[in-house]
Amino acid sequence: MRTAKITRKTAETDITVEINLDGSGVYDNQTGVGFFDHMLDQLSRHSLVDMTVRAKGDLHIDDHHTVEDVGIALGQALAAAVGDKKGIRRYGECHLPMDDAQVRCALDLSARPFLVWNVDMPTAKIGTFDTELVREFFQALATQGGITLHIDQLHGFNSHHIAEAAFKAVARALRIALETDPRKSDAIPSTKGKL
Repeated sequence: MRTAKITRKTAETDITVEINLDGSGVYDNQTGVGFFDHMLDQLSRHSLVDMTVRAKGDLHIDDHHTVEDVGIALGQALAAAVGDKKGIRRYGECHLPMDDAQVRCALDLSARPFLVWNVDMPTAKIGTFDTELVREFFQALATQGGITLHIDQLHGFNSHHIAEAAFKAVARALRIALETDPRKSDAIPSTKGKL
């Protein structure tokens, strides 16, 4: 079974992430940041990766350390759970519409982290949540997960819809990339023989 548990404790945060890549999208995420919990729930549900996140952070300062550090721990968990990547499809993509918003994601579980972020949030906040933290989360996830991650906003004027479409697009692309390729279930998906 492709599972992982990561615990990350710093002076700013105390985080535990548990995932099962072969799950059904069951989630239980509690970070103390309501909108972020909602986004993590979407990530789990639409990727079919079972996910439990527990985070205690310095929210009296702001949400930044909590959001970024959850991205770090989740990226580490993904990398650990996928292992040598034998048999996976490796690549995934999704064009995801949500009302006014449409976000495209293309990703490669390449072990070469890179984030391309072409998303323009029209507001600085979604409720009390800083919209710039969406990018911070995906930067941390890509870096620690070894993911080449491209996220492009094609349309949208509502920040909530744009952010949610981004999380769902990444989730659907991850679902594809993490699936077993029935035609090459015994091989590393690279001519190098290693990822």
